[in-house]
Amino acid sequence: MKTPWCFKMSYAKIGLFLVAATIASCNTLKRVDEDELLLTKNTILADGEKVVDEDIESLIVQEPNSTLLGYPLRLNLYNLAKPHPDSTYQAWLHRKEKREQRLANLLSRKQVARLGESFLVKGYSEWLKNIGEAPVTIDTSKAKKTLQRLTAYYGSKGYFNNSASYEVVPSRKRQRAALAYLIDLGSPYIIDSLSSDIASVAIDSIYRLHRAASLIKEGNQFDLEDFNMERERLTQLFRNSGVFDFQESSITYDIVRDTTRANEDTRMEVELNIENLRRRGDTLANGTEYKVHRFEKVNIFADYTFQDNISNLQSTDYETYTIYYKDKLRYKPKALTDAIFLAKDSIYRDIDRLRTYRQITNLNTFKYPNIEFIQDSTRTRLISNIYLSARPKFSLGMDLDITHSNIQQLGIGFSTSLITRNVFGGAETLSLSARGTFGLLSDQSLTEDFFSEIGGDINLIFPRIWFPLVSTKKIIPYYMLPQTRLSAGTSFQQNIGLDKQTFNTVYGYSWTPSNLVKNSLELLNIQFVRNVNPSRFYYVYTSSYSSLDAIADDFENEPALAEFYEETDDPDDLNLIIPEGTTGFTNAILDRQVSATDTQFTEVNRIEERRLRLTENNLIFTSNFTYTRNNKADLNDNEFYQFRLKLESAGNLLSGIANIIPFERNDDLQQLVFGVPYSQYIKTEFDFIHHWEISRSNVLAFHSFFGIAVPYGNSNSIPFVRSYFAGGSNDNRAWNPYSLGPGRTQGLDDFNEANMKIALNLEYRFPIAGDIKGAIFADAGNIWNIWDNVDDPDATFKGISSLKDIALGTGFGLRYDFTYFVFRVDYGFKTYNPAEELSRRWFRDYNFANGEFQIGINYPF
Repeated sequence: MKTPWCFKMSYAKIGLFLVAATIASCNTLKRVDEDELLLTKNTILADGEKVVDEDIESLIVQEPNSTLLGYPLRLNLYNLAKPHPDSTYQAWLHRKEKREQRLANLLSRKQVARLGESFLVKGYSEWLKNIGEAPVTIDTSKAKKTLQRLTAYYGSKGYFNNSASYEVVPSRKRQRAALAYLIDLGSPYIIDSLSSDIASVAIDSIYRLHRAASLIKEGNQFDLEDFNMERERLTQLFRNSGVFDFQESSITYDIVRDTTRANEDTRMEVELNIENLRRRGDTLANGTEYKVHRFEKVNIFADYTFQDNISNLQSTDYETYTIYYKDKLRYKPKALTDAIFLAKDSIYRDIDRLRTYRQITNLNTFKYPNIEFIQDSTRTRLISNIYLSARPKFSLGMDLDITHSNIQQLGIGFSTSLITRNVFGGAETLSLSARGTFGLLSDQSLTEDFFSEIGGDINLIFPRIWFPLVSTKKIIPYYMLPQTRLSAGTSFQQNIGLDKQTFNTVYGYSWTPSNLVKNSLELLNIQFVRNVNPSRFYYVYTSSYSSLDAIADDFENEPALAEFYEETDDPDDLNLIIPEGTTGFTNAILDRQVSATDTQFTEVNRIEERRLRLTENNLIFTSNFTYTRNNKADLNDNEFYQFRLKLESAGNLLSGIANIIPFERNDDLQQLVFGVPYSQYIKTEFDFIHHWEISRSNVLAFHSFFGIAVPYGNSNSIPFVRSYFAGGSNDNRAWNPYSLGPGRTQGLDDFNEANMKIALNLEYRFPIAGDIKGAIFADAGNIWNIWDNVDDPDATFKGISSLKDIALGTGFGLRYDFTYFVFRVDYGFKTYNPAEELSRRWFRDYNFANGEFQIGINYPF
């Protein structure tokens, strides 16, 4: 007898209650001595005002124990651990006189000793200590160290006369207290005048030309950070103006206060000093004057190894460069020189050096380059030697994946790729890949249990914009890392859906104008999708079959339709035969061969239109442009934004050709290419992400998305592969994929999709214990049909009034950080369900029984 679901839920709730009760019963002060105080809070008051700046708070040496929603979870986990598990075990072992001997007889003396090191005895406590947190008690020495840091910080902000102290603020609870740090700032020092003393004539000239951009200005309050940033600005300026060997250490500042003024006068004089270059052993008197450098010569060493003797190499001159090589030059000279931004007779610029590194790496043909600079005796001319070490001509890669989805119960995927570099001598990269996935289907009602999918791709990448007869070098310079991609691929499915065969090809460009911006332009993206077994439609889309079969139940006694039914286990219930019966019954209704109500006719017509749309072959000729802006500095940056805009147009090229060469048309007057109606639509997407770092480990993440695809001309709907769906682990987590929408419909189809989508997501992320993180989230959004062939008012977007059909899901989740990826589980509750009646939409299914469990890899946004 199976345990009823309600009892299973009860057992789970009892278990959760017992765990919660165990943790809650822990004594927070269990590891706090009688003469110690548990630190509960830190407060900084500057001139009586509370400081909430996180950078200043980070100066505090001693932080209170972390909490989860106000509860010291990690502290209590630590308290659950035994402080001395070894001695505890030994005490237990010898508590009874013959216990150790009996265990030794049962196991062995060695195993009895190992038992004390086991997880249950010692490891469990060590694990609790590792994920837990020892109690933080007030340490006056650390409080004094915090005062030193705060004094130094405010001194760096111009409060040279500040003073600091701290107070222990007792709590109403026993053995608990807070610390209050009190800062008396005093008057800030102000920059009254600026002057400069620069030893080098060249440096002085460059400085005067760019002095207006200085970060240090008269009348500003002294801020050490401004001085540091100004030193970095000047260093970058000089090194990008020809001063090859400039050192930041040459820049110093003299800060003077006029002692003849009154004590309360906090005005100060600042003098910028830039000394000459000093090498090891130099003194102030014999420093070397900085000068502007120009390139005398630029040499490129192709396929270089450290064992090479330069005198034995051959050479060739190309433009202003000299290229050295062994035996035979394997690269087109232009491919090498286009990646070099150091040119003869040009001044040295640090940015050109960095761009050269980036572009050579972008070629994917050489390892990280070595660039050498040699000064002449006048210290005004440079010789640059660029050493390029080739990567292997061929490389082979293999991957193994295990997959699972709502269609695949278990799948094993294999893939292999062969990369060939410098294919045509211009640093081109050719990649050939093959893949295959095999496994078991989830739906046991299908006639087959196994599925397979195989495919292959070929990619050719040029490290430049390749456009016939047109030069784009001035529009998209090489420092923007331009690439041209030509690709073609195909895949074949068996026993997956309708057994699609897909052929695709892409001709596109990408370039990166800056570290923040990336552009992608696909001039041509062609995709052909062929459904090999459209007769399997009602096996795959079972909801459509159930709707059609429910209507057919009213016509079971029609003699003319008897051949379309088959018997079931219930003699009073007949089912439509797939596909003969479904096709015959549909034609009978739509051809008015039998009498049907307007509602029945409309519903059958809707199902048939969906069947035709999802089983028809698709030919999609598109062009698209994607603009991405991302200011994320690195993987640890928790304060950033990302914006993506995509514009896509489909079918216009073929439509233009049709004006010259007439195409064949089908019964619906759609133009055909190779017997398939081509898709025509315009599509726009906006995607925005913003992360705010609430504290050093707490992040608030926001995501918004809007997408719309409008069919026109040769199409009245969007291909399924280019439409939108809602729900799933990366969207609205209170609904499964494809189960939300369109609009306020009940999600009647197996794969609900539409041509317009709105999504809004908000997630608060916080640490729990060690690598375990937590999150609470709210997901809002939906999909709708607009300006296409769907006329269902519940699924159609009608304007502002349709926004009341935006679904809201809320929930919580856990994440485990494996460093290289994050494993994520979420549980979402249907908070506002637009499929319900208007008065019953809020919190009707807000319970665990109707929630959705989602699994994902990495964060959803």
